[in-house]
Amino acid sequence: MITIRCCVIDDEPLASQLIASYINKTPFMELVGVYASAQEAIKTILDDKIDVVFLDIQMPQLNGMEFARIIPSTCRIVFTTAFESYAVQGYKAGAIDYLLKPVSYDEFVGAANRVLQWVELNRKAYENSMSNDYLIVKSEYKLVQIPVKDILYVEGLKDYVKIYTDNGARSVMTLMSMKLLDRYLPASQFLRVHRSYIVNTTKIRVIERNRIVFGNTYIPVSESYKQIFSDFVNKRTISAVRDDD
Repeated sequence: MITIRCCVIDDEPLASQLIASYINKTPFMELVGVYASAQEAIKTILDDKIDVVFLDIQMPQLNGMEFARIIPSTCRIVFTTAFESYAVQGYKAGAIDYLLKPVSYDEFVGAANRVLQWVELNRKAYENSMSNDYLIVKSEYKLVQIPVKDILYVEGLKDYVKIYTDNGARSVMTLMSMKLLDRYLPASQFLRVHRSYIVNTTKIRVIERNRIVFGNTYIPVSESYKQIFSDFVNKRTISAVRDDD
């Protein structure tokens, strides 16, 4: 059974204790920590692989909306607040649910089940992505299967990546970091050449002035990855050598 790792961030002790009690009596949830501010929680979220944060909005120093935009995309948000007016803004910030205080256990369980569905879907997709034959990614509320052999290159766009293929299909955008995707792409076939680009080396046809050319698209090779890319090219470059025999 999947266990969802949770933390609660709320500067109102009674409100945070209530949500913590709900987590503790929900079988598939594990309470990792309760915090009075976003600053106190950030290390736990980054180090302990938190799946969901139950987050208040109006807090001193760093409010919930601001905090939601800086945490990793692999951690989801459920806002818990007394203010209905933030709902639209909350969903735009990537919240999986929005609960109004005082939160009943029935309402909490509804949000918890939505989190569970999201975690199950994404873990299954990442497990399937371990295959070298294809990737399965979530895009626009759908799961999309992409044959690895068809990928030309990947472009990083903040919390998203855009996957371009050479089979005529449109590009696919998914909520994921470049670092995470890089782990699932076969290293024998894919090479990161820039902070924002990973290329399929089997698809490279032209290299021009330290740029990889895919049709009308020019992929830059940054200084940080220049030596790695040069080593790749040099190992595969055939030089004309005069044969006196």
